[in-house]
Amino acid sequence: MRSSPHRLRTVRVLCGALLTALATVAALLAATTPARADTLVCEPYGSTVIQGRYVVQNNRWGSSSPQCVTATDTGFRVTQADGSVPTNGAPKSYPSVFNGCHYTNCSPGTNLPARLSAISSAPSSISYGYVSGAVYNASYDIWLDPTPRTDGVNRTEIMIWFNRVGPIQPIGSQVGTASVGGRGWEVWTGSNGSNDVISFVAPSAISSWSFDVMDFVDQAVARGLARSDWYLTSVQAGFEPWQNGAGLSVNSFSSAVNTGGGDPGGPGGPAAACQVTYGANVWQGGFTADVTVKNTGSAAVDGWRLGFTLPSGQRVTSAWNATLSGTSGAVTASPVAHNARIAAGGTQTFGFQGTYSGAFAEPAGFTLNGTPCSVA
Repeated sequence: MRSSPHRLRTVRVLCGALLTALATVAALLAATTPARADTLVCEPYGSTVIQGRYVVQNNRWGSSSPQCVTATDTGFRVTQADGSVPTNGAPKSYPSVFNGCHYTNCSPGTNLPARLSAISSAPSSISYGYVSGAVYNASYDIWLDPTPRTDGVNRTEIMIWFNRVGPIQPIGSQVGTASVGGRGWEVWTGSNGSNDVISFVAPSAISSWSFDVMDFVDQAVARGLARSDWYLTSVQAGFEPWQNGAGLSVNSFSSAVNTGGGDPGGPGGPAAACQVTYGANVWQGGFTADVTVKNTGSAAVDGWRLGFTLPSGQRVTSAWNATLSGTSGAVTASPVAHNARIAAGGTQTFGFQGTYSGAFAEPAGFTLNGTPCSVA
């Protein structure tokens, strides 16, 4: 039976009204529901992962006063920064977001460390939010080392000071000026007792910028503070506060490292070819996993990092033969001193213990230095 034109118009009107109502409800929910990635971190060395690829860290090391950061979808903001330290000494912390490795904590899927001579470009972008009533710098850190280390202080630190507020100055003394990335900078050099530091200080505040990290690395090499056979281990963006600092924010951050003419392969070489064997021993509420990583390529892999995502409900409690960054969700396994290289055709094995709730499942996939692996 055919519907009358009047009935059809009525149905259209009702459907239109329903869609409008649903759109209104969706807009209200979007306006009132916080982003899923917003995570409060108050532990001195606490961290969390954003975008599945960068690590936000609280990194409070120079003061006992409370400090908290809130990780967002695209960066972080300092939500608490109590206390102060003398402005003629070191800052009280370095809340930051990074790509790469920081004291064995490696960002998921990173291809750092990477040999400098193999990097064709390292594009990055940063947007800062500044506040008044605080003493701080907005600092972008680039770390270099003769070895692909992931476990501590590197030989040379490059600091880019996007903003300087208060009576503070970089380590060492000013040795001149330079034009880098199309901008003018004061250049300072010195040592903090643990590593060499070269600082590029903007003459006025920069709120946002897109640039190539390698422009600054080339400056360090040209000045004898690094060599082309060294490694880039991490890039970090954040703040060094001396007094207060609540409200400071990294609104957005991105970092990529292109090797081999744009090939995002492993450290210092082409993309890794790999196979992973994952063997789990499961009991009620707990499990152990033995993981074997095989290099099926023709070149050795140095400073390997295996990235994978634990299924929902699983949490790592301990590990052996590797250091794991993250205890749930996105996890990266990094080598310890004795197993940092996987020879061509060779393997390295590590394991971990964890807990789970619900049904047990194995990770769906693995990446070796950012390159997907087959699963045996």
